[in-house]
Amino acid sequence: MTIDDIDVVIEILRESYKNFVEPVVTLVAKDNDPYKVLVSTVLSLRTKDATTHAASLRLFEKADTIEKLDKLSEDEISKTIYPVGFYKTKAKNLKKITRIIIEKHNGKVPDSMEELLKLPNVGRKTANLVLAKGYNIPAICVDIHVHRISNRFGLIKTKDPLETEMELRRILPKKYWIEYNDLLVPYGQNICKPISPFCSACPLFDLCDRVGVNKHR
Repeated sequence: MTIDDIDVVIEILRESYKNFVEPVVTLVAKDNDPYKVLVSTVLSLRTKDATTHAASLRLFEKADTIEKLDKLSEDEISKTIYPVGFYKTKAKNLKKITRIIIEKHNGKVPDSMEELLKLPNVGRKTANLVLAKGYNIPAICVDIHVHRISNRFGLIKTKDPLETEMELRRILPKKYWIEYNDLLVPYGQNICKPISPFCSACPLFDLCDRVGVNKHR
């Protein structure tokens, strides 16, 4: 696969996407609220989508704004988001994030990579999701699915997510930046699995280079 195929690839992925469950952050981000995108993404780290979604909904019932979240105790947040992975640590980080945003940003979630990365437990993946899904700013969120599949396609040849992000920023048309993660995450969860992918069911089979695929179904 080459970057010249990307228009066709995106159209095929869009069609396939209709058959999959939407990623939790995509669901949460439908009202383009940077606060909710940030919180749900923090909760999602090392946690299954279903667990993240349920925890996010419970938390937003109690605190649908950053000011309301600030009024909750760390213990109350912890109990509300349980059983997400590392729920106690995430509760602590959410309290720190809330204080920083209220005190340094007047309650507004930062809309720049530089400021987002200063928040506790916020890396480039989370920051890019906030920019893309919260502010509709072109950004490429690279998680393990995007990194693995982009390399498996043969679009890029990179060693880690940061390198993947930089290379995709270089070659991928900006009009696809925001939706690229949305399309690849459920594709990776359902078809292009890490081990023994379902190549027989993949509509991109004829385009994909299947780099590193030794066994498939």
